[in-house]
Amino acid sequence: MNLNPIGKILIITGAALILFGLAFLLFDKIGLLGKMPGDIVIRKKNFSFYFPLATSIILSLILTGIFFIINLFRK
Repeated sequence: MNLNPIGKILIITGAALILFGLAFLLFDKIGLLGKMPGDIVIRKKNFSFYFPLATSIILSLILTGIFFIINLFRK
């Protein structure tokens, strides 16, 4: 049984998780994401609702661009 592809997938997945973790740490210090003008925040007495609409759209555009570039290099 050849385990080379499984090992490569695990290494890539681990590297991606490390990069995502570092990104979350950096975004927390920058403070830009999660506090954008299009994000919906509702605060009442005993209730708070937060929906990061603008942040989700921007992250989606960034990830789409990254995956598009990766796909160009794979061909």
